[in-house]
Amino acid sequence: MDLSNLRPADGAKHSNNFRKGRGHGSGNGKTAGKGHKGQKARSGAPRPGFEGGQMPLYRRLPKRGFTCRNSKTIVGINVSELERFDNEAVVSVETLIEAGVVKNPRDGVKILGNGELTKKLTVQANAFSAGAVEKIEALGGKAEVI
Repeated sequence: MDLSNLRPADGAKHSNNFRKGRGHGSGNGKTAGKGHKGQKARSGAPRPGFEGGQMPLYRRLPKRGFTCRNSKTIVGINVSELERFDNEAVVSVETLIEAGVVKNPRDGVKILGNGELTKKLTVQANAFSAGAVEKIEALGGKAEVI
């Protein structure tokens, strides 16, 4: 049993085309499940979130900031993390995932210049910092933007 196959018990839910208010024999006649009198028994009952004229919660809470729809989530990897690969190796996003350096690449991987590198590598990533390119190429490696 997991979340993908949860469902209500048999008979616990009525279908959407259930006919309310069609006599006592239907099991939902007379007041049709609305009880006796009151605002909620009548047509034009208030919308969801209406609090009887009190300032509703969605208007009482402050609205702050905004979220840019075009922003990208880039995962940063330091040059020191590349030390685990063999000399002359080609390091791509796929090999970083296999090695466990990156779990979820999101919108891209950027190589940052923090730490030391002692191996000649061909690194293929979405972006590089200036310091990272300097360190990779100083050892005869290549920094390729994909």
